[in-house]
Amino acid sequence: MTFQPTEPFVPAPGIRGAHAQTIYASVVRPTRVPPLRRERRDLPDGDFVDLDTFDGPKGAPHVVVLHGLEGSSQAGYVTEVLRGAAKRGWGATAINFRSCSGEPNRLPRAYHSGDTADTLLVMADVRERVTGPMLAVGFSLGANVLCRLLEETGDQAPVAAAVSISAPYDLDACCRKLDGGSGYHWLYRERFLRTLKSKARAKLQRFPGAFDGARMEAARTIRGYDDVVTAPLHGFRDATHYYREAASGPRLADIRRPTLLLSSADDPMLEAPVIPHSARDNPFLSVVLTEQGGHVGFVAGRLHRPYFWAEAQALVFFEQVLAR
Repeated sequence: MTFQPTEPFVPAPGIRGAHAQTIYASVVRPTRVPPLRRERRDLPDGDFVDLDTFDGPKGAPHVVVLHGLEGSSQAGYVTEVLRGAAKRGWGATAINFRSCSGEPNRLPRAYHSGDTADTLLVMADVRERVTGPMLAVGFSLGANVLCRLLEETGDQAPVAAAVSISAPYDLDACCRKLDGGSGYHWLYRERFLRTLKSKARAKLQRFPGAFDGARMEAARTIRGYDDVVTAPLHGFRDATHYYREAASGPRLADIRRPTLLLSSADDPMLEAPVIPHSARDNPFLSVVLTEQGGHVGFVAGRLHRPYFWAEAQALVFFEQVLAR
């Protein structure tokens, strides 16, 4: 199917710029959620991921939600999907990637942009207990993970449909954009590095020698951090190898489930083309590229009464797929 938004995206007055959209959305999204239960999924390597979930009625759709870099199930964009699912009488499960649930994970490794194994295990568990169709939506890093999962599983993908919002389809270009700028780009970079380095310091206390602590502290860029921490902890030679292997952009032709790729052309964390041109050659993909919206922003409505367009369109996309 080819999805067309049910309404155009019109930025809320006063927050039309890319940075305004990105920052305002991260601050004002409400985080109230339907009643959730916390579940721990122990993993084959001895680690765990924590899930926040609720069930719908028998036969109802169930949405699995994947958060972005250093996010969690409490991120406002995740809770927006949870509320939308509950309003429709669906169930939902928000995954907290390793180290992102508020409790350190057990192993030196954590999570990364191409890490699909944990999400596949969670989806298999969900599939066993729900009787309705399973759907999935990912944001930013989580969107790249979701696309990689769909690419790897092809015709055997565990979901009926998926939505990718603000995915960094070209990881190398994304880091080049984040690391190359000052001003707001410095702000984004420092925000990520602050929490990443805090977790890395705790890792070194528990696992001395897991990586070079001095080089980690000296890293001033995302690429520098990935070179010394992310890559070696997850089996990559360096950041360049990691970005090449984990990027979903070159493999979008392998997706075999109806999938909406939704991004903004003014995304301040991504270089053009924000969505690879080749995505339009795959009939399973619906590409929606707005002129404005920032990174996981898409704030419409009014400042005092914001409306989160991307999450709303994601749920409409699911409704249309299920109706067909």
